[in-house]
Amino acid sequence: MSTAVATFGAGCFWGVEAAFRQLPGVIDAVSGYSGGQAENPTYQQVCTGRTGHAEVVQVTYDPDVVSYGTLLDLFWRMHDPTTPNRQGPDFGTQYRSAIFYTTPEQAQEAIESKNALETSGKFKRPIVTQIEAASTFYPAEEYHQRYNERHGVSCHISV
Repeated sequence: MSTAVATFGAGCFWGVEAAFRQLPGVIDAVSGYSGGQAENPTYQQVCTGRTGHAEVVQVTYDPDVVSYGTLLDLFWRMHDPTTPNRQGPDFGTQYRSAIFYTTPEQAQEAIESKNALETSGKFKRPIVTQIEAASTFYPAEEYHQRYNERHGVSCHISV
């Protein structure tokens, strides 16, 4: 089995992680932090907005079962990519919409999918999703992992 990694920021990581876990071909989904300057940030530090990190989910997947394009499709459906630094009631730079690519192919596919969505007319406002090279991923504290699953919260995003 081959594996690949993709990292997405789409607001609070609990629901994002739960949605990706439902997708066949996803081996693991881990809540964490990326895109900032602080090393080994804590949740409390990230919540201040001063670390530069976003709440993200790092997805390990089997590209022979699920494509990066399918991951991108789910990413676009699970949040509003037109709201800068906000998803639902959560606001701050840590909730920004972001795609952190690990290969040039992922970068190209992410850009193409964003452009296609922008020209589709689905959204009235511009898409503000950042697409940038993956930086260090820091797993969130254990109490954040599989949060929805452990607390009986169902994911309302269809895969």
